[in-house]
Amino acid sequence: MPADRTRVALIFGGQSTEHQISCLTAAGVAKAIDTDRFEVFGIGISPSGIWHRMSVEQITALRTEGRKLPELDDRLPSASLVREPDGVYLISCDGSAEPVGIDVALVVLHGAYGEDGTIQGEFEMLGLPYVGSGIAASAIGMDKHLMKISLVSAGLPVGPYELVTGRQWDADAQACCSRIVDSLTFPVYVKPARGGSSVGISRVADPAELPEAIEKARSFDPKVLVEEGFVNAREVECAVLGPRPEGGEVRTSRPGEIVVHTESAFYDFDAKYLPEGQVDLKIPADLPATTEQQVRTLAAECFDALEVEGLARVDTFVTADGRVVINEINTMPGFTELSMFPSLWQVSGIEYPDLISDLIDQALARPNSVIR
Repeated sequence: MPADRTRVALIFGGQSTEHQISCLTAAGVAKAIDTDRFEVFGIGISPSGIWHRMSVEQITALRTEGRKLPELDDRLPSASLVREPDGVYLISCDGSAEPVGIDVALVVLHGAYGEDGTIQGEFEMLGLPYVGSGIAASAIGMDKHLMKISLVSAGLPVGPYELVTGRQWDADAQACCSRIVDSLTFPVYVKPARGGSSVGISRVADPAELPEAIEKARSFDPKVLVEEGFVNAREVECAVLGPRPEGGEVRTSRPGEIVVHTESAFYDFDAKYLPEGQVDLKIPADLPATTEQQVRTLAAECFDALEVEGLARVDTFVTADGRVVINEINTMPGFTELSMFPSLWQVSGIEYPDLISDLIDQALARPNSVIR
């Protein structure tokens, strides 16, 4: 192996409800990364929040077994990132391994504390380059309500929705339900405002089922978003990459379409991550050329409007009358073998290992002296 490889801290797991998905993502990345250019050092964060130093072999062993998803425990040696005068180091807290200098963080954490600007703030304080969006874009991208407010202010199309805050629900749950029934056409989708991987989401066709669905979402986040469903609309997603280090424009992939066969009739957690033939990914999507270009243009505009960096996946609805509406943006989309993001870039001409290298190169090329 070359002696001057870039040292990458691959950080995954975390305390969110998407811990297991992050583990799968890390395993996929560790298998595919270009080891001639990059030397990987794993930092697995357990559900209890303890950081653990992990080898590449330990990371690649994380896999789905039947319907059981991988999860970290606290039996591994604990670790930390520390800043010294000559750089940032990964240390083992028990002294079981020598400190190693880290050049860049490749963060594949999903959800709270990892995708919401929290850990990005730590990297800013450490002065450590990292893959993906900065603090503000991560926080806005994670909060579906703030995201929609920002997109509307930028003149971009979003669907009808209602917000239910914790205080509103506690004060008068019936009034919240009445407001939703009066303003939205059913079916609706009830979501935790700051969740991901479809955890805690319900499709509601009967208004009488609203209270139960809202309580379910509230078990993950007291702030709940209720979105109007688009009947007979197509779910079309587009992957986005930031400009290359040498300059240029934001890059968009060929779009892909999700066709769901689950009983819930939407792209839920099981359909995304449990390989049981519950969903077809049509890549590329069979769209008229003008519609495909509209999806790609809106994806790039969404990326720029929120000042996203590195990568994102923009999810849209293409309605029966041909309109394209932005559903949401994901600033850290999944990288598992079942994930849409790497598949979209593969049909667009960028293979998985090259995609990882591209993201790391972007991170290393960004100025690290300005909080983002």
